Amino acid sequence: MADLVRVLLADDEPLVRGGMRLILDGEPDLEVVGEAGDGAEAVSLTRDLRPDVVCMDVRMPGVDGIRATELVLRLPAPPRVLVVTTFEHDDYVLDALQAGASGFLLKRAGADEMVQAVRTVAVGQSLLFPDAVRRLVRARPRAAGGAAELTAREREVLGLVAEGLTNAEIAASLVVGVETIRTHVSSALSKLGARDRTQAVVRAYQAGLIDL
Repeated sequence: MADLVRVLLADDEPLVRGGMRLILDGEPDLEVVGEAGDGAEAVSLTRDLRPDVVCMDVRMPGVDGIRATELVLRLPAPPRVLVVTTFEHDDYVLDALQAGASGFLLKRAGADEMVQAVRTVAVGQSLLFPDAVRRLVRARPRAAGGAAELTAREREVLGLVAEGLTNAEIAASLVVGVETIRTHVSSALSKLGARDRTQAVVRAYQAGLIDL
């Protein structure tokens, strides 16, 4: 990646932040610009430091990671939020995805996985783990049908997004151009009022518009 990605770490455990800093600062294209010990501090530092990515723990004292994610994403030119969690089936993770987080990373992930996760969300992609997302969204009630009127193709494309496919992979699967897929994804996001692909998949499933 040509541009330096500025990262803020938000976790109430100093040892966790220290380990993540050691890993991320070791990459030439990544720079940890600050650390927060709770959600309120994460919001304040995001406002002051303007990072590109916030690695946000969900369980923190005071303002938790879910509320902090909501507040961070309301800021002008908000960063991408990567939720960091111990348990992939934690209900907090789904709440964070619904709040607009671009994806989640397990704390037990290896160094390479962590670096790739930050890079992925930094360029505007969602970080989806299909099996985990299925478990998360199925744990919540579904509506019989949603207010958003997605076309059949938009529903098909979102279903493939939920499988973790990139736009290029979806285009190859459907034998259409990548720009066509971008158009479908953009339209679906607009109709669902979703900030990114992750949020769109969660909202579409819970509205009964797609199956996983």
